Amino acid sequence: MNPIDSLFQKLRQERRKAFIPFVTASEPDAAGTVQLVEELARRGASLVEIGFPYSDPIADGPVIQASYTRVLDRGFKLDEVFTIARQAADKLNRATPLAGMVSYSIVHRRGPERFLAEAKQSGFSGLIVPDLPAEEAAGLAKLTAANDLKLIQLVTPTTPRDRAIQIAKLSTGFLYCVSITGITGERDRLPEELRDQLAWLREKTDLPLCVGFGVSRPEHVRMLREFADGVIVGSAIVRRVEQAGARPFADVVRDVGDLAQSLIEALEPHSV
Repeated sequence: MNPIDSLFQKLRQERRKAFIPFVTASEPDAAGTVQLVEELARRGASLVEIGFPYSDPIADGPVIQASYTRVLDRGFKLDEVFTIARQAADKLNRATPLAGMVSYSIVHRRGPERFLAEAKQSGFSGLIVPDLPAEEAAGLAKLTAANDLKLIQLVTPTTPRDRAIQIAKLSTGFLYCVSITGITGERDRLPEELRDQLAWLREKTDLPLCVGFGVSRPEHVRMLREFADGVIVGSAIVRRVEQAGARPFADVVRDVGDLAQSLIEALEPHSV
């Protein structure tokens, strides 16, 4: 069984929710990314999402896009992500699944068959490809299935309901539910109508529903824990990592771990 499927099966049996942090590959450098993944897993992350730096924003807010720019300006190469994933997966004994957030342009340029084989070999269990339209996803879905990789797709607040059903049918692993209209980034509050959308999606799919974009505070997590199967946190983590040039990296890693732990604790049913 794919590690992502095993993870959510176990979480459902234990009536627990998934905490999914996002880190940018090679930020502040390759070794630092591995260290961050280790710390996040040690603090209790269920799955770690690793972003492939890319020059053109897809749905990335200013914090994540700036991190991509910093990495690209240092001469980043695609193979670095696979090396990072392999080292992180080995250090974690492959106990914490890894998912890649990657533009389809990168997959296409490397060649889908080669890219997926390298992703699998390096320790990824799934891929999130946010710029791949549902109408064009069937081919990649077949290839990911052949490589025992999950193809995780996104549903947004503005996705028409018939299209959302189509996306859910194509998605595997879990369904990435975008919480807000717009780009990634920290928010003061999440929209109340998000609960209604999650309730409707729950009637249409058995896939775990994980919410991302704008989730950054314990109160956000507490709002979502009754309606979602997991939360995805990116910008709040990346913002702390960008301080690595001005602060000792050990302090940055600890701060990232402390943030993760506070959000994981907010996922517990007794948290108030």
